[in-house]
Amino acid sequence: MKKYFITGLVILLPLVVTIAIVVFTVNFLTKPFIGVVSSLLHDFNLFNKGFLFLSSEQVAVYGSKLLTLICLFLFTLSLGMFARWFFFKSLITFSDRILHRIPLINKIYKTTQEIIRTIFVTDTNSFKQVVMAPFPKEGTYVMGLVSRESPKICSKHMEEKMHSVLVPTTPNPTTGFLLIYKESDLIFLDLKPEQAIKYIVSCGVIAPESFRESGNPIRKSS
Repeated sequence: MKKYFITGLVILLPLVVTIAIVVFTVNFLTKPFIGVVSSLLHDFNLFNKGFLFLSSEQVAVYGSKLLTLICLFLFTLSLGMFARWFFFKSLITFSDRILHRIPLINKIYKTTQEIIRTIFVTDTNSFKQVVMAPFPKEGTYVMGLVSRESPKICSKHMEEKMHSVLVPTTPNPTTGFLLIYKESDLIFLDLKPEQAIKYIVSCGVIAPESFRESGNPIRKSS
């Protein structure tokens, strides 16, 4: 009985969470506009009849949400198209310069901008190498992601090549520690970052398929 219940829970819980997130997102996007859209539908005598087990009011509400989502999608698509035009690019450049001149805000804006460009725009090797790193002491290891080589000043002082390693926390990988290691202290693994994150989020329950039984290092960065 217990095994059957756990199996059903494993199947049902992700579905319920997914539906809940979708419903929350739809309500969040459509709630500010649903009153205006519903009144317009009533004025044009649209969706004023029931459908199956839904009343006319429910049909109007759901129809309003659907039309709102379609309009928001088209608006976002149009905004992206206009962003490629010269005038809009000039406007973005102008606002970018203003934000770079405002004290305190410019620090946050620049840092966020650099992170977004590094992750989504530039073609770098950031977060593409998975390693095992000693933490919190020698003899124990954590799985981390190499962001890139450490600042040159760090390698200069240590007289050895150093790496900046992000160590995500379990089970929430959006937080973690940024640690700097000697290359000789790291064990480079032949794993994809997605596999490592899945292993970390699952608290070690889901092991990557490409783990080697020997546990030996697979490769090192050049």
